[in-house]
Amino acid sequence: MEIEVLGTGSSGNCYKVKVGTATLLLECGLPYKRIQKKLDFKVSKIDACLITHEHQDHAKAVKELMKAGIDCYMTKGTAEALGISGHRLKTFRPFEKARYYSEEIEGLIVLPFEAVHDVAEPVSYYIRTYSKYDKEESLVFVTDTAYMKYKIPACDVLMIECNYVKSVLDEQVENGKINISLRNRIVRNHLSLESLVEALKAADLSRCKKIYVLHLSDGNSNEEVIKRTIQELTGVEVVIC
Repeated sequence: MEIEVLGTGSSGNCYKVKVGTATLLLECGLPYKRIQKKLDFKVSKIDACLITHEHQDHAKAVKELMKAGIDCYMTKGTAEALGISGHRLKTFRPFEKARYYSEEIEGLIVLPFEAVHDVAEPVSYYIRTYSKYDKEESLVFVTDTAYMKYKIPACDVLMIECNYVKSVLDEQVENGKINISLRNRIVRNHLSLESLVEALKAADLSRCKKIYVLHLSDGNSNEEVIKRTIQELTGVEVVIC
């Protein structure tokens, strides 16, 4: 599995991931020309783009990617919020409450699962190769969620948000750097180190080889504390993006 961080955080999220024989973009929240440049102008080598929700730091380039011939996958709620349509738009078919059917994309099984964010129909993703491959690979991608509604599935690589550390965020409020309204909006929409720790304690990490930590806030997080805490808890290599 190969992972390249093209952008992360509020300035724009985009990750190039090769799983099995497929090459995906997870999110496209950078300007299209910047994505082109970061891909060495080989956009046609991308098999599909998966988008979690409609905020521009996650979906800015979706229309241009579709025009370039890239299939873009998302929930129906996200597509409606973005106001997009066309044969390159692929929406997941919902069933029951907060669960979705899996899709088969370029030799992969892709299963979206519900995230907790202030948008239309946000999701995270579980991605794995077909079992027919000699070596099965799996990836879990989680971003922009207040907490984990479901147990993190067993996987080889975990890419997950850790937006803030609660003590740092509260200190920002005390020092007058952010107001209580913004503080509460962050808490309702993003994953803290404390919530991530609880999710990791409940997860089966026996197969996990690497944890990529995404979407850190510049002012409300502490990279050193986050990396040390996760690494000591899990014993897994941690990469701060």
